[in-house]
Amino acid sequence: MNIVCLDMEGVLVPEIWIAFSEASGISELRRTTRDEPDYNKLMNWRIGILKEHGLGLKEIQETIATIDPLEGAREFLDELRSMTQVLILSDTFDQFAMPLMKKLGWPTLFCNTLEVADNGEITGFKMRVEQSKLTTVKALQSIGFDTIAAGDSYNDLAMIQASQAGFLFRSTEQIKKDYPEIPAFESFDDLLAAIKEKL
Repeated sequence: MNIVCLDMEGVLVPEIWIAFSEASGISELRRTTRDEPDYNKLMNWRIGILKEHGLGLKEIQETIATIDPLEGAREFLDELRSMTQVLILSDTFDQFAMPLMKKLGWPTLFCNTLEVADNGEITGFKMRVEQSKLTTVKALQSIGFDTIAAGDSYNDLAMIQASQAGFLFRSTEQIKKDYPEIPAFESFDDLLAAIKEKL
């Protein structure tokens, strides 16, 4: 039995932190897991910048409310879910992702949780498990699933490499160059065709 594991940001929806960087005018917040492989380091750095600028959850959620899924993402997901089980594995947070899940037709999402003070300041974050994408893929395999994975960033590579089939989708030139053995696609149609072949 197959299950497809997809990254969320950069694959189905735009990068939330890049959108917030543009909305807030804080260019440092454009940095994502495409640039920084160490997610804990990246998040702690982001929280420091938010604190420095007096920004919290409310401001980020206001930006998220304006974000729509990438063009074709909902149709791609609907088609894929008509053929097999799909699980979105993301290092984002419940407080960010729910409005986007609504726009995608409520697919199943495994992600993390922010720690937020009463005044809305983001004080920390709680990861579901260490290396959540790889850990989840291995857990699925341990209960009889063959996993097919797709993502765009450094933090997707472990789940892609551990799966029976894995793909890069709209990744960076650097990641594609560093991992030439992983098939890379730019369009939802091509990714869907590649996944179909493996089902």
